[in-house]
Amino acid sequence: MNYSAPWWLPGGNLQTIWAALRGQRYNDARPLFRRERWTTPDQDFVDVDWLLDGSSTEAKTQPLLVLFHGLEGSSSSHYAEAFADVAKSLGWACAVPHFRGCSGELNLAPRAYHSGDFAEIDWMLRRFKTMHAGPLLAVGISLGGNALMRWAGELENAATDVVSAISSVCSPLDLTASGKAIGEGFNRQTYTRMFLATMVPKALQKWAQHPHLFGREALLAARDLYAFDDIFTAPLHGFKDTEDYWRRASAKPHMRRIAVPALALNALNDPFVPAASVPTAGDVSARVTLWQPGQGGHVGFPVKSATGWPHAHVRAMPMAVCEFLAQHLPSSARS
Repeated sequence: MNYSAPWWLPGGNLQTIWAALRGQRYNDARPLFRRERWTTPDQDFVDVDWLLDGSSTEAKTQPLLVLFHGLEGSSSSHYAEAFADVAKSLGWACAVPHFRGCSGELNLAPRAYHSGDFAEIDWMLRRFKTMHAGPLLAVGISLGGNALMRWAGELENAATDVVSAISSVCSPLDLTASGKAIGEGFNRQTYTRMFLATMVPKALQKWAQHPHLFGREALLAARDLYAFDDIFTAPLHGFKDTEDYWRRASAKPHMRRIAVPALALNALNDPFVPAASVPTAGDVSARVTLWQPGQGGHVGFPVKSATGWPHAHVRAMPMAVCEFLAQHLPSSARS
């Protein structure tokens, strides 16, 4: 992917923040979704939003794009609406499954979600496979992309029985490097505070559901994601501590085993993902394509709109990713 930011959006932070707050996400009408609740194998639930006029639970033969959102994301995130709009323009079905606790309603089990939750990804994708007659394509944004790539590495050749192609977008494939980066300087003061503003209240709700599940006072004292993960994320999901979680959940060490066509897109000025941590050709299998433009920020990639300054849209990146995925569809499913 070749990308150049508009002149008025220099640097990874501006490209990130503008895209999330001001970027044009769709061409005409905002994508509309229909919600469906799935019961999980452990008797919890997840909510799946299906794009209207492009997807349903009825068997259809067009491609189905499954989008896994990022940390604290949802179907209303700017990237989710942009991908849904692009999918609709291509005649594809589209669904956004929410990780547990991210759909606006707290989940029931004494767990939430995490960056390496490949078992949850596997269950979701296999359920989509059983209910949709057409080929499956999957995109994971940030956290969702790491979990998706972790899944592909774990399954190796078996992943090809489930999906035709996958992509991660601006994913922290080395969680230790990204965790350190987001805990420093401007990132700590801006992005870390933003994430903790929703993560801590939800964790406290989880504590109210399941008293003494973790140290409540320690959680209230957490000021960065390292501390939050050490108190909440790691122990609730079977990890010893933050360092164990970040090491074992990272997708990068497993990407040499990926057998399904995969695209890993990382901007080299991403505030969350240090350029030195992104995969090189030697880190991945021959089935993985690396796109690493110099600009774009974190899930940003704003492009100058036809109306000019100061307007910019964020559909170019989803379109480029979908064009890559489309190349790996069965010939009968290509438009």
